[in-house]
Amino acid sequence: MNVHAANRPSIDPITASVIQGALENIAVEMGYKLMRMSYSSIIRESEDFGAALVDAEGRGLAESAQSTPLQSGPIPGYVRGIRKIMAARGEEIRPGDVIMHNDPYSGASHGPDIAFVVPVFVGGALVGFAATTAHHLDIGALSPGSCGIVDAIDAYAEGLQFKAIKVYDQGKRNEMVWHILRDNLRAADLVVGDMEAQIAASRIGAERLEALIGRYGLGTFQAGCAALMDHAERLMRQAIAAVPDGTYTATTFFDGFLDSDDPAKKALPIVATVTVKGDEMLVDLTGTAPQVSDRPINMPFEGTVDIAVWLTVRSILLDTAVHGHIPVNAGLLRPITITAPLGCLANPTFPAPTIARFTPGNQLADTVMKALAQAVPHQVSAGIGNLKVIAFSGLRGGTHWVHMEIFEGSYGGRYGKDGMDAVDTLYANTRNNPIEDIETHLPLRVERYELREDVVGAGEFRGGLGSVREFVFLEPGGASVEGDGQGFRPWGFDGGGEGQPAALTLAKAAGTRVALPSKVAHTATRSGDRFICVGPAGGGYGDPLKRDPQRVLDDVLDGIITRLSAETAFGVVVTDDGKVDAAATARRRSA
Repeated sequence: MNVHAANRPSIDPITASVIQGALENIAVEMGYKLMRMSYSSIIRESEDFGAALVDAEGRGLAESAQSTPLQSGPIPGYVRGIRKIMAARGEEIRPGDVIMHNDPYSGASHGPDIAFVVPVFVGGALVGFAATTAHHLDIGALSPGSCGIVDAIDAYAEGLQFKAIKVYDQGKRNEMVWHILRDNLRAADLVVGDMEAQIAASRIGAERLEALIGRYGLGTFQAGCAALMDHAERLMRQAIAAVPDGTYTATTFFDGFLDSDDPAKKALPIVATVTVKGDEMLVDLTGTAPQVSDRPINMPFEGTVDIAVWLTVRSILLDTAVHGHIPVNAGLLRPITITAPLGCLANPTFPAPTIARFTPGNQLADTVMKALAQAVPHQVSAGIGNLKVIAFSGLRGGTHWVHMEIFEGSYGGRYGKDGMDAVDTLYANTRNNPIEDIETHLPLRVERYELREDVVGAGEFRGGLGSVREFVFLEPGGASVEGDGQGFRPWGFDGGGEGQPAALTLAKAAGTRVALPSKVAHTATRSGDRFICVGPAGGGYGDPLKRDPQRVLDDVLDGIITRLSAETAFGVVVTDDGKVDAAATARRRSA
């Protein structure tokens, strides 16, 4: 427990709970305001943004519940990075400042996730920060878009770097910074509009936080925050203490660049060893592949790796379906220690590029899940089907358009439930873009969007299905791809079958078809070219022969699997008129 707790002023639990609710509501309001003010669909539709409140020491107080964990979770790290950089420069944080930051070696998740941070002062003293992050569609990298920059050789090739830059200094707009932005960003109006929306949302949060402190007084507010963090810490310690003591290790593999001739760039292991002792947990990533110094698949230790681990542990041990609402603040993190050897994929050294860190990070989360499956088998899912992102782009009348499309993965089956179909997994948690929105604003047409059929990870509880989407270019343009899960099948658990990998095809208007790997550098396209994206299927949980025959029949009738698959994978015989043949099923399963 926190040794300073005994020296804090006391606060009654009702007041602390009211403060908690107020903090959470402020963060949620920031998030909704950002969504409604944003220009790009990646923020207003996919919800690839974060909003959070942080205390003066850089400890998270609350985050926006509807945002992406990989966006809101790193915000305390952004603040700590900003404070460290500014202290080294001898710069002060003052009222009226707005600070921009995206340094992945100082707390940021990766370069496109830019934070705008507004400090909060009470009585002349710095007491906290309100901040938003968002994924921006272009940050001036070597090719259009801000995902799929998979050929970046170092951090400088990934786009503009903002290390604690004041875009407003004591309330005065720093016009030179904004000129630099507009001169170096493709689709500058769109990106700068999103940035201004972030600033407005962060300022709203700062105003609300200052008003909350004014209502209760600084002493009571700080006592309430301390009590809330202690409460969250107790919840996590109790959850860890319920896990059997021991050491649990798992290994999975990340595609990397499957088309590379260099074995150091493909089929890369990610290793997680989870040690539970009492009410504390150590997650050691020793054994994970060395960093790839000239390709951007390295994961910032603070901003990506820590979030992948913390989110997975929290989701497994403090499932809201079981425990109800869980306050998200720095207290949850105190019982968990994470280590990774310097120079590995999970702890790279500057200037190793990191912009495509998303896919190995999601695989890391899946690896932690696999390790904990040995300790708490009823609280995990089988292997997830990973995601991919395509950055579509082009020029219209000399003006750039850019669109980032996130293609869903799927969850593995879990105890008592089938895996979820066609959803973002683990720390992603973004939403799909409505087809109507895409076709209204962009020279793209979505000709196909459906669930993938007859490829389920067989199990007592089957894995989820990926989706199939087909995009057609209506004008010449280009695309780049950042994805994973095409080289390795999602793992099955407790007798469940493995899932199915993803696939990606470029069907050219001229009639040829090219099978693409999971990572593709920017490629020019012609009008009529189409990307056919086939999503992965999650792994199965439990023995497929124990699956309820009625559930197998339902999947057949829903067109998810064929009658042949029902018989070969699950041992269930379905008659021509759509019924289970109980006697034949019994014979088949016994055989």
